[in-house]
Amino acid sequence: MTADDSGAGPREADIVPREAGAAPREGDSAPADGTARADGTPEPAGAHGADGTGGADRTGPASGTADGAGADSAGDGPDDDTIAIRLEQLILGSDRRYTPFQAARSAGVSMELASRFWRAMGFADIGQVKALTEADVLALRRLAGLVEAGLLSEAMAVQVARSTGQTTARLADWQIDSFLEGLTEPQDSGLTRTEITYPLVELLLPELEEFLVYVWRRQLAAATGRVVQAQDDAEMVDRRLAVGFADLVGFTRLTRRLEEEELGELVEAFETTAADLVAAHGGRLIKTLGDEVLFAADDAGTAAEIGLRLIETMANDETMPELRVGIAFGTVTTRMGDVFGTTVNLASRLTSIAPKDTVLVDEAFAEELGRTGEAPVSEADAKAAAAAAADGAGPLPEYRFALQPMWQRPVRGLGVVEPWLLSRRG
Repeated sequence: MTADDSGAGPREADIVPREAGAAPREGDSAPADGTARADGTPEPAGAHGADGTGGADRTGPASGTADGAGADSAGDGPDDDTIAIRLEQLILGSDRRYTPFQAARSAGVSMELASRFWRAMGFADIGQVKALTEADVLALRRLAGLVEAGLLSEAMAVQVARSTGQTTARLADWQIDSFLEGLTEPQDSGLTRTEITYPLVELLLPELEEFLVYVWRRQLAAATGRVVQAQDDAEMVDRRLAVGFADLVGFTRLTRRLEEEELGELVEAFETTAADLVAAHGGRLIKTLGDEVLFAADDAGTAAEIGLRLIETMANDETMPELRVGIAFGTVTTRMGDVFGTTVNLASRLTSIAPKDTVLVDEAFAEELGRTGEAPVSEADAKAAAAAAADGAGPLPEYRFALQPMWQRPVRGLGVVEPWLLSRRG
């Protein structure tokens, strides 16, 4: 949720219109319980509890011996263990055969660099356990090869590993959660969930892999197009964009009133609806924060349409709480898929002071809408343009939006700002 600038949440009455005018080093020890992750890769950081034992959801065939067939592994029985091992082999495409040191040596990569890559991908140290496969060696070799060929600096290669690891980790968790929801339904076949999982993964894996590559290529093409359109290198990093936040009102109260499952369903519905609307109207969803989404657009008109659509759509859904939106326009620093800068901070502050079911924008955003002819800055301007059109001095403006200036107010860290209330014209 967006924090209020004054420390105490603003009241709607405060906003009133005014008059218009890494991986291990050689010799590292294995975890206390001797586990490695069941997928054959170094275990993600945070998987072990404070006592050094793996969490309940991390135990299984990976515990015990390095090949994943430990006698003390958790599960419903030997059949479950066997299926789990087969699943690992199916997903990874090969058996575990390398310790981290052996994998680095086989890839021709120093242990130090291999450790940096693994940690960047989100894998914790596992000691010298045979937990890695031929695919791990190939991945190291490819990343190191890009560095050796001069295509990437070492720092850039680590960034590639980190961004890919973080994105795919969330994707994998998301997909598994979705699949498990389907598998918790009663099965007419009489088979257990474990028995159903293997053939399901066997069918889905190649299709999802192809789909992942397709979506990545489409997103890469779109991102490349934005870079090509940039006029110079500086514009690739610092660009003029419209940035908006959409925030669910009263979300903290909802967390105390709703059950966890209900709260999760509400957040998922909000994020899905917001993502669909942002994409459908030409914006980019930067990130979701549970009760809040951050989006960006190349022009003010697109961002205005997105903001109003979000308010209108949520208002028509009785299951959703009220929404408020704040949008600002200006120079934004883009890096690693995220956005930074004063414009982003201003959009966040505008959201925190916006009354429910409204869109507040900053003065620069209002001026940009006026410059592009999508909204009159004042009713006087609208009447003057209409009179000029009647006299044959120009076409009658077709304004899409209306702007109403609000009282100026101080905003923490940004000085005095003048919000404008955005609405549809007519």
